[in-house]
Amino acid sequence: MENQVIRRTKPYKYQQKKVLYLVSNPATLKGFPVGFFAEELTRPFYDFIESGFKVDLASPNGGKVEFDGFSDPANEGTIYPNDLVTLGFSNHKEFGKLMENTPSISDLNVSDYDAVCVAGGGGPLVTFKDDTNLHKFIADFYEQGKVVGMLCHGTSLLLWTKLSDGTLLADGKTWTGYCDAEEEMNNQAAGGIKINEYTIETEAKKNPNTNYEAKAPLTPFAIRDGRLITGQQQHSSALFSELVIEALTESE
Repeated sequence: MENQVIRRTKPYKYQQKKVLYLVSNPATLKGFPVGFFAEELTRPFYDFIESGFKVDLASPNGGKVEFDGFSDPANEGTIYPNDLVTLGFSNHKEFGKLMENTPSISDLNVSDYDAVCVAGGGGPLVTFKDDTNLHKFIADFYEQGKVVGMLCHGTSLLLWTKLSDGTLLADGKTWTGYCDAEEEMNNQAAGGIKINEYTIETEAKKNPNTNYEAKAPLTPFAIRDGRLITGQQQHSSALFSELVIEALTESE
């Protein structure tokens, strides 16, 4: 590396795009409150804003939304106290207020956006499975030629979202999401209990028409398959946002 010169550049701002960011509504899991994973919203949100995009925040049912407590750097019990991006988001005079009263998907028009992104966390596996309105909302984005991005447990939507022809959006796609080895790490950290009744990897592998992939636990990993972009977990947030930005700006 001695005397090696490395130069790198990229556009300061891209042509403005409009991104809808979806997070789960609050729920309970094993008797504990769950929400969405902080960094899986805030890091891509920051990257999109820095790229010149406009980002709206929404939830399936609307109203107040919450970070998973362990992912919130302002929470005494957090394991991510140095998440400076989330701290900046929460304390921003405009962005921090977005979580207080989100619009519901029923109040939104797919045609107003260029992309939809979905954060993971504890809430999605609890609240997304039976939400057929949410499934159709995501399918509408894809069928209208929009970019669709999902992180971590947010990718659980690929287990259920069907297109208008009845096929799963995941059919014929290569994608990733929170893996079984990561689920087992959580189970052991919780004293050996089974936190989630089902897992994304196990359910995905029941579908012979899709290609689920994952790297070692907590390894940053993201996949772009056309307009579908997925990230394995929170450590994949930066890679995920890079791929979304690439998909939205590749024609510029």
